[in-house]
Amino acid sequence: MGHQERRSGAELYFRQAELRRFNTAFLTAGLTTEPYTFTYEEPGRPRSELQVSGFNDNTTTFEGLAWVRAAWDGPLVIKGIQTLSDARRAVDAGADGIVLSNHGGRQLDRTAPPLHLLPCVARDVGADTEVMIDSGVRTGADVVAAIALGARFVLLGRAYLYGLMAGGEAGVDRAAHILRTEVERTMQLLGVTSIAELGPEHVRLFSRRAPLPFD
Repeated sequence: MGHQERRSGAELYFRQAELRRFNTAFLTAGLTTEPYTFTYEEPGRPRSELQVSGFNDNTTTFEGLAWVRAAWDGPLVIKGIQTLSDARRAVDAGADGIVLSNHGGRQLDRTAPPLHLLPCVARDVGADTEVMIDSGVRTGADVVAAIALGARFVLLGRAYLYGLMAGGEAGVDRAAHILRTEVERTMQLLGVTSIAELGPEHVRLFSRRAPLPFD
């Protein structure tokens, strides 16, 4: 599929999203592997690809992001930011939010943990955009650490999926309950009573050998 066809597919997707009254476009950057397929899908035409085949394009650049910004009038969030310079470029291109993410190490499991990047990004662009984070978030304590270091929102993938696989809907509810309990317990141990009280002084980042001054 050519570049122009991909853009046409993306435009169609945006128009469909508007008709369905979706509010925010969430654009994932940096994915280089093929979409997952499942056993129930038709050979040669997996259903998981039907809605996204028109705009999967691993050649997309920040110039392409500017095109997306022009094509989509609503809030635009970019997921997959892994450097401070890319965070700045995403904001300059019109992103309303960014997600610091290495996609859970799915593509490259030796990239820097997004949590180590978070403090300098929050300081640099946090006043201009919503800074969010995922990857490596396993417990409620991880959520607390991310918020303390400047994240406005924390995304989780594996945690709820483990619950889903173990117990279906009830398993997801149980996973959410565990995370909430861990968040509350961590805040109690830190001596804070609200999210607003959390700050960088509540977290110390370490590499495997020593404290890590990321910036």
